[in-house]
Amino acid sequence: MTVDLTRRTLLQLAGATSLAMAAAAAARAEGMPQGGGPTYASRTPMRVGMVTLRVKNLDKVADYYRDVIGLTVMERSATGATLGTAGITLLVLEARPEAAIEPRNAAGLYHTAFLMPSRKDLARWLVHAASHRVPLSGFADHLVSESVYLDDPEGNGIEVYADRDPSQWQWSEGSVKMASDELNIPDLLSLTNTRVADYAKAPDGLRVGHMHLRVGDLAEAERFYHGTVGLDPTRRRGGAAFLSSGRYHHHLGMNVWQSQGAGQRDDQTTGLAWFSLVMAKQDILAAQEERLRKGGAQVTALANGVEAVDPWGTRVRLIRV
Repeated sequence: MTVDLTRRTLLQLAGATSLAMAAAAAARAEGMPQGGGPTYASRTPMRVGMVTLRVKNLDKVADYYRDVIGLTVMERSATGATLGTAGITLLVLEARPEAAIEPRNAAGLYHTAFLMPSRKDLARWLVHAASHRVPLSGFADHLVSESVYLDDPEGNGIEVYADRDPSQWQWSEGSVKMASDELNIPDLLSLTNTRVADYAKAPDGLRVGHMHLRVGDLAEAERFYHGTVGLDPTRRRGGAAFLSSGRYHHHLGMNVWQSQGAGQRDDQTTGLAWFSLVMAKQDILAAQEERLRKGGAQVTALANGVEAVDPWGTRVRLIRV
């Protein structure tokens, strides 16, 4: 397939007239001031495992994640679909045809971030997105990573990104430096053949690198995800906080830009049902369960871990794999 991939094409897909406008859109998506490798994200004591979304139109949304992100449909029925790569489940969709679309000022999902194994994979995916005229909502260089933003057919936010090597991340007093600079598209695309779309499916190493949530109160969210769940702060700025395990730049982002004061989520609407934080060691899981119970969290036992509920009704599962 021959692809007309020019800077103008990408800007049109992002609804922008300049790279600065696209970077500004990405800045809004991550809340940054305008102006390594995925294996690192996966070898921390805790990491993001999978995401479950409630959707109205199962076929349309499942096809989107298959065709746009490149996930493999592992199971599919009238009530749901399981998608992933290399036999690993990354996304589960629950069919809720009667559900209302969750409003953007409610607590819930801001975006799911799919982490590419390499910068070249991100370049290949960008050619694929352009060849299929996929609408984009922004792209930016965050210093620790390079990112492209878009939305699925029901408005669930998506980030597709590649990390820079952790040796290039800049830390100061426990805070990692991030920004939303213009993405150097020519340099990124120099890694692949822009005239041929060869991204047939997601690479085997694709993972959910981080989750970004809308919350009703930032301090309360930090008390739960830091104080109770045990993720460590890595950056804080007006209306947003970022946390991680093992000094990753962030496994979890949280903001109140649209959702300040939001109350309990309505589980009869679409959107995020739950996501998982996974760990390989039983002692870490046991310590996390004890921490949750001591913190007064609502905890439910699972076959391979526990499920807790955040202050707005979003469920997080801590499981061993």
